[in-house]
Amino acid sequence: MTIAAESRAYRKIINSWAMYDWANSAFATTIMAAMFPPFYRSLAINAGLGEANATAAWAYTTSLSLLLVALVAPVLGAISDHTGGKKRFIAFFAALGVIGTGLFAFLGDESYLWASVLFMIGDVGFAGANIFYESLLPHIAKKGDIDQVSTRGYAMGYLGGGILLIVNVLWFMNPELFFMPGTGFALRAAFFSVAVWWAIFSIPLFRNVPEPPVVRIEREEVNFVRAGFSRLGHTFGQIRRYKQLLIFLFAFWIYNDGIGTIIKMATAYGDEIGIGLTDMTLALIITQFVGIPFSFGFGWLARRMGTKRSILLALGVYVLISIAGYFMQTALHFYILAFMVGTVQGGSQALSRSLYGTMVPKSQSAEFFGFFSTSSKFAGIIGPLIFGVVSQVAGASRLSILSVIVFFVVGGFLLTFVDEQEGRRVAVQEDIATGLMPAT
Repeated sequence: MTIAAESRAYRKIINSWAMYDWANSAFATTIMAAMFPPFYRSLAINAGLGEANATAAWAYTTSLSLLLVALVAPVLGAISDHTGGKKRFIAFFAALGVIGTGLFAFLGDESYLWASVLFMIGDVGFAGANIFYESLLPHIAKKGDIDQVSTRGYAMGYLGGGILLIVNVLWFMNPELFFMPGTGFALRAAFFSVAVWWAIFSIPLFRNVPEPPVVRIEREEVNFVRAGFSRLGHTFGQIRRYKQLLIFLFAFWIYNDGIGTIIKMATAYGDEIGIGLTDMTLALIITQFVGIPFSFGFGWLARRMGTKRSILLALGVYVLISIAGYFMQTALHFYILAFMVGTVQGGSQALSRSLYGTMVPKSQSAEFFGFFSTSSKFAGIIGPLIFGVVSQVAGASRLSILSVIVFFVVGGFLLTFVDEQEGRRVAVQEDIATGLMPAT
């Protein structure tokens, strides 16, 4: 094969891998963030729950869903390490997510409990497939190219999810132009379109991305459940040797829970205080597209003021967003806050991942990143749960918004104690000791 042909084949594999991010991000935008939370609240209210209780029901649903994903994730990781067929597992979980999402279209007007079940099915499918999808990255990316490949997938996800969200909101705003009988039908059609979009744009990955070879470890635990949680405990024991990394992890668990709570609860809260679904969805489209340049902008900022300081800046903006959210009254306020979220959401999460990566020994990067993903899901259960409890106790969700500030303040405070240079030095020493890096 010529160099040019090899380059074309490589680009085809990378683009096909990134297209899965384009495919499944429609679930993150239309379902998780924009249109499903207010729809869920309407089902709960129709079933007899009050405004605050309907918001709390959605908060509890997202917490339980995260718990299910967190419990399943280490088992899936063990299966991935023990067996081949990563693409088969992607297909299985993506199909689970597609089917669960497609069934949203058939929900009745009072079936919020059934909606909770279907959302959890869809979310487990979404998260489960992502575990195996992301595990393909180190196998397909050339040496020195992994950051660029990962960024491409990230950008494709923003773009793909944003495009379908625009289509969905046009359906909802003008159903008659698309030969739909009303907004209720348009909303259910939007949910069904996510399932179709997810299924169709997943095809390039299955057709063009090669299945990586299986590497089996001698005498490793055969029971996948036991192996998964055993490995989780082993990794935590390893991480405890890295003081700076452990401090960062505790900080990340806390402030990332606040970020996740805002993502999942924003439209449910907006719906409760009377902001229309069209305005909220348009605002989230703004968040989606603002996030693309600002994510790259935070990469530029990190080079000039440091990664940790850049994250702290983003957390400061999140505190302002939470305070402003308490006083939010109009759709214009929601638009402004959505823009502000877009400026920091992608950058804060991307820099957190890269800061963690610099303090992880390369010889154990896969193990540590698996723990990073699973542990953050366990930690992410608390934010929506507190949001729901405060909403029920107070009888409204405004105080719930203020409760999120605690996550950013405490997480940011802990982050100030992280010594990045010391964390990197320890990681390099470990790589030298294992022979991965030469002593200098």
